[in-house]
Amino acid sequence: DNADSSTLHAVTFLRTSEILTVNSIGQLKIWDLRQQRNEPSQIFSLTGDRVPLHCVDRHPNQQHIVATGGQDGMLSIWDIRQGTMPVSLLNAHEAEMWEVHFHPSNPDHLFTCSEDGSLWHWDTSTDVSEKPSFLHQGGRSTTYFSHNTINQSVISAWLSNDPTKDRMEITNLIPNQTLSVNSLDVLGPCLVYGTDAEAIYVNRQLFA
Repeated sequence: DNADSSTLHAVTFLRTSEILTVNSIGQLKIWDLRQQRNEPSQIFSLTGDRVPLHCVDRHPNQQHIVATGGQDGMLSIWDIRQGTMPVSLLNAHEAEMWEVHFHPSNPDHLFTCSEDGSLWHWDTSTDVSEKPSFLHQGGRSTTYFSHNTINQSVISAWLSNDPTKDRMEITNLIPNQTLSVNSLDVLGPCLVYGTDAEAIYVNRQLFA
């Protein structure tokens, strides 16, 4: 009861006894269900403007890595073992980010969707600086982004802070979409998402 003084936008399990929440004033909180009190065990916060956070997901293998997305379309990566601020802030969508998901069995891949009608596939599985540079492949528009990192931790593509070595490939899976993409989920080679078009879309060849 009275867990938060602001609107809760998303909740997910961190582990069996702990849950993560994000709220409308840019806070990420951890709640320990074993504790009989109304206070979070940890509070993390975006710096500066308190941009509402809309979605949260945790890395399936490295549970200290957490991704959130908010009203400004930014993707934030957090290391909940240290500090109270995001490790990385990545420019992403041009409007609200509604959903963020690590691939459950291939967490080098992350998926985000937005009010701006885009659905992005973030791929950190290979060093794209060693790949040939391209902008369009298979009708998809691709952009390369570097990490803007505050501090460094374990060797993980999501936490690394060497922008020359660690770059990721980002692909907009539906580049011509104009209506909001409101929700998504991913399992194996399949991606499902729902939009303002009142339809469910299925992509069965994510890694083709």
